[in-house]
Amino acid sequence: MTALSAYDRLEATGLWRATPDEQRRDVIVSIGEATLTITDSNDRALAHWSIPAIARANPGHTPAVFHPDGDPGEILELPDNESEMIEAIEKLRLAVERARPHPGRLRMVSLVLTFAAVVALSIFWLPGALLNHTVSVVPEVKRQEIGAALLENIRRVAGRACEIDNAQAPLTRLSTRLPSPSGPSQLIVLRGGVSEAVHLPGNIILLGRALFEDFEEPDVAAGFIIAEHLRASLQDPLRRLLDRAGFAATVRLLTTGALTDDTLQAYTEHLLTATPHPLTDETLLAGFKAWSVRAAPYAYAMDITGETTLGLIEADPFASSPPDPLISDADWLRLQNICGG
Repeated sequence: MTALSAYDRLEATGLWRATPDEQRRDVIVSIGEATLTITDSNDRALAHWSIPAIARANPGHTPAVFHPDGDPGEILELPDNESEMIEAIEKLRLAVERARPHPGRLRMVSLVLTFAAVVALSIFWLPGALLNHTVSVVPEVKRQEIGAALLENIRRVAGRACEIDNAQAPLTRLSTRLPSPSGPSQLIVLRGGVSEAVHLPGNIILLGRALFEDFEEPDVAAGFIIAEHLRASLQDPLRRLLDRAGFAATVRLLTTGALTDDTLQAYTEHLLTATPHPLTDETLLAGFKAWSVRAAPYAYAMDITGETTLGLIEADPFASSPPDPLISDADWLRLQNICGG
């Protein structure tokens, strides 16, 4: 007990009695190693009290009355003039009390830590875990239903889709030539609202009419389709929707299988104004190689000068040996007129 070192030569006089029936007698009190020694005038030991087991009967009053913890019949009185000894005993008692385990306090700390852990899990782990679970269990038919609802909202803003009869078959053939990992996507060309490409849940890709009308080759539209496949492989379109909609929408979809009209409307507005998630040149080039499509036409469509897309142009996997045609020239001509001019 390091606190004893300051008092190892301290002595005081006091009155002591062993039992309530005995007379108090003059004694000398000294502090030893973890004990309080009580001796008579002949230096004969009368009692040894363990300092950790000393209790005070009258805190804050004098003369100070101490007794062994659990035995108030044996007492030691120290008068006012022995304040140094009184202070020493009190300090040692306090030091011992602080060093003792406090089960109640420990339980409280444990409860607080447990509550904090639960709160932390609720804030940081539960939303992500629930989102992952929801995305993994929503069936494809439900994804298509959500995608169709979003498409209907977009049509109210962007107008009806381009659906000239003789261009639908070529559009299907282009989709078959550029399938997503889960199969050919449903490609829909819009008259307005979408300038490039937007991916909806249910493997639906919306394309702006400019991708067909403003370019001389189908590689540009193909590049945007490939980019959407790559974005979907990095983050599921349904997950993007739920990330944006929030925790409550995720819980609702998981428990009821539906999203509110307000949630779908808000996400529709976001889709039509959001900037597509950027893809690295390495990711894009791997995609163009996998789908056998030239990268340079897409790169120049993104930047007509080629300055910001030079990496795609210089590393085009088919710069020297063109891949098989995406679709026939006749199909491409029909697609260029898909919106009726």
